Amino acid sequence: MSREELIAMTRNLVQHGAADTMEYAEEVVRVPASTYTDPELFELEKRNIFRRLPLMVAPSCELPEPGDYKAMDICGVPLLLTRQRDGTVGAFLNMCTHRGNPVVPSGTGNGSRFTCGYHGWTFKNNGDLIGVSDSKDFGAVDKAALCLKRFPVHESAGLIWATLDPGSKLSIADYLCGYDELLKAFEFDGWTLFSQRTLAGPNWKTAYDGYLDFYHLPVLHKDTFGADFYNRANFFAWGPHQRLSTPSKFAIKVSGDDDQQMDLEELTDDEIPQEVLVQGVWTIFPHISIASFYGGGQRGAMISQLFPGAKVGESYTTQFYVMENQPETEEDIKSAHEQFDFLEIVVRDEDYATGKRQHEALQSGLLKEVLFGRNERGGQVFHQWAARLAHASDEELLEIFAAERREAAE
Repeated sequence: MSREELIAMTRNLVQHGAADTMEYAEEVVRVPASTYTDPELFELEKRNIFRRLPLMVAPSCELPEPGDYKAMDICGVPLLLTRQRDGTVGAFLNMCTHRGNPVVPSGTGNGSRFTCGYHGWTFKNNGDLIGVSDSKDFGAVDKAALCLKRFPVHESAGLIWATLDPGSKLSIADYLCGYDELLKAFEFDGWTLFSQRTLAGPNWKTAYDGYLDFYHLPVLHKDTFGADFYNRANFFAWGPHQRLSTPSKFAIKVSGDDDQQMDLEELTDDEIPQEVLVQGVWTIFPHISIASFYGGGQRGAMISQLFPGAKVGESYTTQFYVMENQPETEEDIKSAHEQFDFLEIVVRDEDYATGKRQHEALQSGLLKEVLFGRNERGGQVFHQWAARLAHASDEELLEIFAAERREAAE
């Protein structure tokens, strides 16, 4: 983790805040309204983005112990994650190599082996096939050739990524462009999963727009965050991954209940607390948003994991509320739940309810373009990357991220 890079970003925000300025995009950008409503484009995005690019599939604290597993479906691909005996994570196609039945139902649990509920074939949690029911009747098979199919997997910064293409040649490290090194500043390693839930949302890009947009905060969220909430955001990027944070010389210290406001101009670099350096919204393309909060007497963060739904106008988001430690007192547990419940109201009843109405209106086809202003640079860049990667060939994909990785290393 480069504290120097985080300090540089913070000083950028302080400078702009003191001058009452922000960094603007070069121009207002027009995006075809059909980018949200075209079913063919939606299927292309699922195939070329969600089934081809690395995805953040779980916070590490969702699988903290050896034997822990998680089974889920992503855009029609059944995924099984396991924490193995040596502490590493495995990612597998959750399909028995006999007839394709999922070997584990959706959900989480702990087990060293999995037995398919159809014919009883048994696999270790490292994917090895170890048992064929009534093998003398079934006939001779090469068990080593019938292990669960593996997906590329990568764990870093307390987060787990997997690529839902077993033959992918795209390095997950290249794809992250060094961004995971900065994400280590959250210090998620060793944190705990306090609670989670899943919310229904609009088109995945409509939903994701909201995470990249501070412009709407004092308007849409006037009754929750307040009408005087900030609406400006400076933009930092590592390939398609972004951090947005408000330009201000002040920061809210999130390690206490007093919401102590700090003038960062008065602090040396060494005096700036770690939690201040990660304020704002951190997004991992194409579907993750991370934001810090304080509740239950300690630091926490909400990790929002967004996936396309079955139809172009549908998505679903799992919200993980992770905390530095499990709250222990009744008062702290209640406070943490209140914080998480408040965030559900903000997203479900304000962001996603608005997004669903927006999508219904756009489906009329009468608005040909939507606009992203010079103060909405994050949204501009997101749509540029989404269009570029959805239409890139496999060879172009490798070239794009090899170049981004080289640039990040310079």
